[in-house]
Amino acid sequence: MAIAESVVRIAGQHANGRRVTKIYVKVGHLRQVVPSALTFGFELVAQGTSVEGAELSLEQIPAIGSCKSCGTKSKLPGFPLQCRECGGFDLEILEGEELYVESLEMEE
Repeated sequence: MAIAESVVRIAGQHANGRRVTKIYVKVGHLRQVVPSALTFGFELVAQGTSVEGAELSLEQIPAIGSCKSCGTKSKLPGFPLQCRECGGFDLEILEGEELYVESLEMEE
């Protein structure tokens, strides 16, 4: 619910009084956000705001890491986060921790 509240607050601030019709949000796999729960929470907290009725578009970003042992860059499908090449656990996370409002569509 806190994430949904933040999305509504951010969109409302940037809308500057205009009605928001669509919100694009990037969500990294490692954030473990459940899309249906976020959408449900968003619809609840958006009621009565300039964001009410807006479509929430979620783009899921896969987890990608670089192994510090062998240098392999690979997709990390789940836990434990482990190099697909050498099996090492010493990884630098390159993508998958994102959670931000990327853009808005608004009425003029």
